[in-house]
Formats: sequence, C-alpha cells, structure tokens
Amino acid sequence: MMKSMSKSHASSDVGEDLPFEEPDEQIDEPQPRQPKLRKATYEKELRKLYVELVKLQRWIVHNELKVVALFEGRDAAGKGGTIKRINEPLNPRISRVEALGTPTERERSQWYFQRYVPYLPAAGEMVLFDRSWYNRAGVEKVMGFCTPEEHREFLRSCPEFERMLVRSGIILLKYWFSVSDEEQERRFQARLEDPTKRWKLSPMDIESRARWLEYSKAKDEMFAHTDIKQAPWWVVRADDKRRARLNTISHLLSSIPYENIKPPKIELPPREQGIGYIRPPVEDQTFVPELF
Repeated sequence: MMKSMSKSHASSDVGEDLPFEEPDEQIDEPQPRQPKLRKATYEKELRKLYVELVKLQRWIVHNELKVVALFEGRDAAGKGGTIKRINEPLNPRISRVEALGTPTERERSQWYFQRYVPYLPAAGEMVLFDRSWYNRAGVEKVMGFCTPEEHREFLRSCPEFERMLVRSGIILLKYWFSVSDEEQERRFQARLEDPTKRWKLSPMDIESRARWLEYSKAKDEMFAHTDIKQAPWWVVRADDKRRARLNTISHLLSSIPYENIKPPKIELPPREQGIGYIRPPVEDQTFVPELF
C-alpha cells in the first residue's frame, strides 16, 4: 500500500455570524516546477494502481462499505480525467459516477442537500461525484444563483451534513484540484483549437475566466468552514495531469484499508457441440462496412 499524503486541516465549528477574514488578492498557490511525468512511466504506474483498485473494489463489496469521493476544483483542472481513470477498471454496477445537471424547479424548492441524498451509495458501492453539493459554495455563490442567505446557511449546515454521513458509516473523501492560472489558460486554448474538446467549454467556463479572483475568494471561504477533521479537504496539485491522476488514485487507495480477497477460481466449461444444427448462411447477415 502507498503511504497517505501529509495534510493539515482546521476543524470548522461554524458560528452564527460565519466569521471569515477575506484573503488578500492572491491567486492559487504557485505550483512547484517539475518536468512532466513521462508517458511510459505514467502508464506503468497506472497499470499497477488499476490492479489495486480492483482489489479495493472486491473489499468494498465483501465488507459492504459505502464510499463517496467528491471531485471539485477549477474548470479544466483535470477532475473528469481523473474520475475516468479511477472508474475505468471497475465494475460500473459497483463504482458509478454522478454528475448532476441544472436543478429543476421542484429541486430548487427542496432542502438543498435533498437533491444529492438519492445518489449516495448503498452497501458495497462507491460513488464518485463530478462536482457535488459544493456547487453552492462555488459557482452558485460567484454567479449569483443563490442568495447570500442561502450561501451562509450552506456554510453552516454543510459540516453537520457531512458529519452525519460519516457517522452513518459512509467513507467520505473530498478532493480539490488546484491548477495555476497559466495552465488553465493553456488548457482552455487547447479546447478552443481541438474540435473534439470544444464541447468542454461551456458559457459558464468562459465566465469563470473573468471571475478568477471571485472564485479564489469563494474557495478560500469554503475551505475555512468545511475543512473539518471528520471529512478534510485534500488538495491535488493538477498542473501535471498524469501526476495528479496517479497521486489521487494512490491517496484514495491509502485512505481505505483493504486486503486482497482472491476471487474464486473459475473453470470454463467445454463449449457445447452443435450436433445436428445448421446455422443460417453468413451472407444473410448485414455487416458494418469495413472501412479500416
């Protein structure tokens, strides 16, 4: 097993007035410059982690664990790519991804967290949230989609909601993908130029570029109130996507103690012989044109 990252966090028992000292105008913490991880090294290490993820999956099922991992961060920070790599070797009936869209009018009238509760895992499941209830602390706050009162209530109630989840037996992991201004700009430009990635640039993504500082302040305030000891935030340095993926998967594995449960041995039965059965002519079937 790989060793867990070191992490310091503050318990946040939020007071009625939500005291928060607004930070100086500071962009995300500069990330240390290091050479990009080589593709061959990345693929070799990823393969090893895939084997461990399958072992973890069997452990989750065997012990009826309930695992939730939240993925938050800047647009183009690499959340989606990391989620795909985590889920790739796993059974989709056990590990599923939830990426909720715009709430309906009915959902807007509900208790805020009610919308997310139906997607929480049952025993033997892992759920990966591609953005989560923290939308209220980020995009909704910055874009004015919620009132200041709704935002303050979220900061009050979110820690208690997450403590309830943990007390109920859910393993809750929260990841924040941190990307520098320069790297995000480079990725945005790449999406503009690549027709297969253009769909990733939504009007909300474009607007976020103009409100970089507002998002920084919102994130800092969110951390001040929701980085609790029962469910701390784990920051992923994401300027190098390959390193970010490997580090996140390694941390997830180290956060859930598991053992290797060997699957039962499978013996394939002999194939049944079609004695006396004549199959229809292959010419009667319609095949996909072989262009390659």
